[in-house]
Amino acid sequence: MVEPFITPKDAALALLNSEQRLTRKAGSFLGQTAVDGTPLTPAQAEWLATMLARAGFPPLADGGQA
Repeated sequence: MVEPFITPKDAALALLNSEQRLTRKAGSFLGQTAVDGTPLTPAQAEWLATMLARAGFPPLADGGQA
């Protein structure tokens, strides 16, 4: 079983370092998530979860609320 990402920062960095095509908006969001420790809103956590699923990556632990 693949371990989930513990923090949104880890997930964002993995997506930024992957070969995934990202829009400017998605890249900006992921960059901000990587450097800002503010908890994600439910909508942001859902967007990050969607990007992770589309990339074939594991989900966020605790739905991104950790």
